[in-house]
Amino acid sequence: MDLRAFTREMETLAPPSLAEDFDTGRIGLVIEGRPEIQTICCALDATPAVVRQAVAAGAEMLVVHHTPLWTPLTSITGSTAALVREIIRGDLNVYVMHTNFDRAAEGVNDALAGLLGMSECRPLSLGLVGTCTLPLSEMAARLGGNLRVWGTLASHRNLAIVAGSGFDLSLMAEAEAQGAEAFLSAEMKLSVARAAPLPCIESTHYALEAPAMQRLARQKGWQYIDDPPQMSVYP
Repeated sequence: MDLRAFTREMETLAPPSLAEDFDTGRIGLVIEGRPEIQTICCALDATPAVVRQAVAAGAEMLVVHHTPLWTPLTSITGSTAALVREIIRGDLNVYVMHTNFDRAAEGVNDALAGLLGMSECRPLSLGLVGTCTLPLSEMAARLGGNLRVWGTLASHRNLAIVAGSGFDLSLMAEAEAQGAEAFLSAEMKLSVARAAPLPCIESTHYALEAPAMQRLARQKGWQYIDDPPQMSVYP
């Protein structure tokens, strides 16, 4: 497949028009490599380890959720230079689907809902609300453990989910208006926790978003590269 055809296919899957304004210039083909695509790797982040594995696999394309070039570049130095050098040396294309994939049908939040066995799902402006019958222990197991609960959780049967960093008071108010009893996301801030209208369940950014990229790789026959951040929890 040529690069243009691949881009068209990805834009059908996750239309750029669905992306948040802050993603302008940060989605789509962010680094161009070889024009013909045969082997494709997929990951949540284009980390150095992921790039090395993609190059070693002979991939021409790496599809990720988070761009490796988040801030506008006025210089390329340090770790950014090392990463870009590795990508260019491998003649690797890097394609990003971020908030457009969050909102896409069968995208990030739908994949998370599927992992949690949710039903009767209805969309929020970002994320969704649905019925979740899993006990917290099973939810934690499916998300890799270490869930935090903020506030008093009486029930999470009517659950709002926003994959990634989604603890936003306006989203919580929207979820509450749709009958949500609890709100699942990542990267809670203390000020938000104190003002939250709903009890909140906190997982990790990686645990909530990686399942979508894993599922995409399975559906497309791509190679998924797992590279979770290293974290230790001490009692």
